[in-house]
Amino acid sequence: MDVGLDPAQGSPVAIRGAVHLEHGERGILPRRVRPDQWSRIPDDFMLASVSECAGVRLAFRTAGTAIELDVVGTKMVPDEKAPLPVSLYELVVDGRLERTAESAGGARFVFTFERPDAYRVAGEPETLRFDGLPPGEKEVELWLPYSDEVELVGLRADAPVLPPSVPAGRRWLHHGSSISHGFIATRTSRTWPVAAARSAGVELTSAAFSGNAVLDQLTARTMRDTPADLISVKLGINVVNGDLMRARIFRSAVHGFLDTIRDGHPDTPLLVVSPIFCEPVEQLPGPTAQDPFRTDLWTISLGHAGELAEGKLSLSVIRDELERIVRQRSAEDPALFYLHGHRLYGPSDAERMPLPDNLHPGDDVQELMAGRFARIVFGPGGPFALRPGAAPA
Repeated sequence: MDVGLDPAQGSPVAIRGAVHLEHGERGILPRRVRPDQWSRIPDDFMLASVSECAGVRLAFRTAGTAIELDVVGTKMVPDEKAPLPVSLYELVVDGRLERTAESAGGARFVFTFERPDAYRVAGEPETLRFDGLPPGEKEVELWLPYSDEVELVGLRADAPVLPPSVPAGRRWLHHGSSISHGFIATRTSRTWPVAAARSAGVELTSAAFSGNAVLDQLTARTMRDTPADLISVKLGINVVNGDLMRARIFRSAVHGFLDTIRDGHPDTPLLVVSPIFCEPVEQLPGPTAQDPFRTDLWTISLGHAGELAEGKLSLSVIRDELERIVRQRSAEDPALFYLHGHRLYGPSDAERMPLPDNLHPGDDVQELMAGRFARIVFGPGGPFALRPGAAPA
């Protein structure tokens, strides 16, 4: 049974985790920035990041035992001859990961920081097949790779495809950096927001943009206009990485970012999360760079301690500023909360579970962060805990 994927044409398939669906040359492109903000994207790196499908999944019901999905995935590469990285599509049946399929082809988004003239090289559609599925009608979620822009071309099953059940969980909207986007997790289900959402039984929409959690108004406005029952923003690391702000501007930018979100969600629980432990910029300001004396990827800081007195930002300074801002605002905003990033991953964790590149969590730390976030934030007494007498949305 062939199934169209355009909701405007009556598709039974729900596309969750996207804030907008765009029509491409061959099919549907899930987008994580609202269309009225798309023209505000300032550069090709952010364009690539927001186009990737972090947290996006298809949802439907079927009794089929074989499912095929036709896609054109676009992957970021440094040049036209570089091998395309393999990405994983994950099929979840009744809440349990059942099958994965590898994508080794697709189109190219050619980009490096050293060469600003990014461009695309077209690719051909791929068919991803998931077979040997358990018989009987089941709820299916098909998670797209967080690393790829994905054009959804078509879907087939060997039984009728029906609309999914209405989600029982509350809607959680989360913004963050590459650490929340997923880089360098091996698959989408192992990124900490996805794992935390699945553990807590909530419906995730990810506004995590690798390298681009820098208090952009286009992000705040997208969040303002996206329905949500719970909102979290994990702020700071990209501001330090790029040495983009001084303390004076950072304070005002955080206030403006939160004000814009509050324009659309005046009473929604809103959690501000400060950066997890990152040794090179804990006490030093950015910018960060790759260590030129190592052959592997290893992040170091190019900043100096004396520059902090000039208003430059280290992660320690960022945490103090965020905590102070939340404390100040919460006097008139009782639904605003703060979480110190070391509670998700701190110095003692780094000693036993170091970050592979001195910046990004691997699968082990992603799992640690997911478990802690689910317990601290969604668990009893947490800012996102269900209150007595309250029911999920």
